[in-house]
Amino acid sequence: MENEILLIPDKDDVERNSIADSWIKNGGDVKRIGKFWESPKIDAKKRLTIYGIDTFSLVLAQVLGLKLIEPKDELISTLDFKWIKRKIQILEISKIKETDFPIFIKPVKPKTFKSGIYSDFKSFTKEIRGIEQNEQVIKSNIIEIEGEVRAFILNNEILDLAIYEGNCDLHLAKEFLVDFLQKLTIDLPKTYVIDLGYNQVDGWFVIEFNSSWGAGLNSCNPNKVIAGIREATINY
Repeated sequence: MENEILLIPDKDDVERNSIADSWIKNGGDVKRIGKFWESPKIDAKKRLTIYGIDTFSLVLAQVLGLKLIEPKDELISTLDFKWIKRKIQILEISKIKETDFPIFIKPVKPKTFKSGIYSDFKSFTKEIRGIEQNEQVIKSNIIEIEGEVRAFILNNEILDLAIYEGNCDLHLAKEFLVDFLQKLTIDLPKTYVIDLGYNQVDGWFVIEFNSSWGAGLNSCNPNKVIAGIREATINY
């Protein structure tokens, strides 16, 4: 990673620090940025990689003229039931009915409102006050999660995976994920993060997709996943 710079927030964070340490060990430079809305003083000849939370990464990428690749949130609704084990729909806010609750709801446009399980229609309408009724959301039936696994993917290969919540068998999680990747029919980017869930009734299932440039390690090995993080930033 010589002649390359990793750009991360200046706020101290254990996971980002481990990524930075790994980056440096591989010959790269690291620059911590506070005012991410301003163009930082960096060598324009060097390749840049961004790693951080959504606001930091998206704004900085725009300032620097970089492109961040990420999976579209709505892609999960196109997966076969065998992979998700629950009904997932994309629809407008106006189509949400009182009889739908309790339900998990997530905005298609990131950060439009808080994602989560809403127990009733009243709590949901309070959360979306002021938001246009034609905004699209992801609606999902609630499914029990006894264990969760995160994996970083690059070129349809697993860079690393780790249990980050609950109890489950990592070997079986990998078997499920390998099968999923081999039979993949949706258009995912070359690098992304996938979260898997498990319960004794349904077995393994896909929870969601995330960006490699913004997802936390959640116990994954930084030395194994930095290649995926690097590929998530496109330099022109």
